[in-house]
Amino acid sequence: MIIKSIIIAFSMYSKIPMPRVDWDKKSMKYVFCFFPAIGIIIGIIIYLAGLLLINGGINPLLFGSIMTVIPIFITGGIHFDGFLDTMDGINSYADRDKRLEILKDSNSGAFAIIGGLVYFTLSVGFWSAVKYNMLSLIAIGYVISRTLSALSVISFPMAKNRGLAAAFGNNADKLIVKIILIIYTLLEFVFALYISLKGGCVIISISILCYIYHYYNCIKNFGGITGDLAGYFLQICELCILISIVTFYSILN
Repeated sequence: MIIKSIIIAFSMYSKIPMPRVDWDKKSMKYVFCFFPAIGIIIGIIIYLAGLLLINGGINPLLFGSIMTVIPIFITGGIHFDGFLDTMDGINSYADRDKRLEILKDSNSGAFAIIGGLVYFTLSVGFWSAVKYNMLSLIAIGYVISRTLSALSVISFPMAKNRGLAAAFGNNADKLIVKIILIIYTLLEFVFALYISLKGGCVIISISILCYIYHYYNCIKNFGGITGDLAGYFLQICELCILISIVTFYSILN
């Protein structure tokens, strides 16, 4: 059952090749326990690629571009799709039902395109200013974002009873998964503090603020959590961690 849950998590949320398994209710109970493991893999690749490229003296703009697309290649853009849909939904200023309909729409509106361009511009720009001593803190952000994203799906009320978030959230053993995810979060925060006391405090503060905004956005604008909103939060959290770490170290220097 545990092996099946791992395979389902990686099959759903990454492009890493996995064997096929049946998605039964039993194996879906603990899928979110292994969602952060994808963040660990992304974080390791980001860290090693960053070291290699920085030591190789690569052009900063090219460095920023490569580092920006690495997570997209690994995940297949599943979370960024949620970010784009949510940008259209939030900026529609429609009622909740209409916003939920927009999330389901496969077409990208103007705000999705604008939001995507702004996101990638900021990501490339801030990545181009990253130094090797920032890499480990930025890398752990990919784990934190997935842990908190999973925790929100387990903890927040559902905006609708259909969709991937509802399927995984409703079939999960919520109490056990929630406890495990909270333990993960605390361990990740401790590890961030171990890497750098001040830098860790920055990451913890930004992560908590993003999570608070995520709850407010889900409840006020959509009446609950959906898979798209969980993906939106994940992308926002990762970008905010990148921006905050670069800004913090720039101020120190």
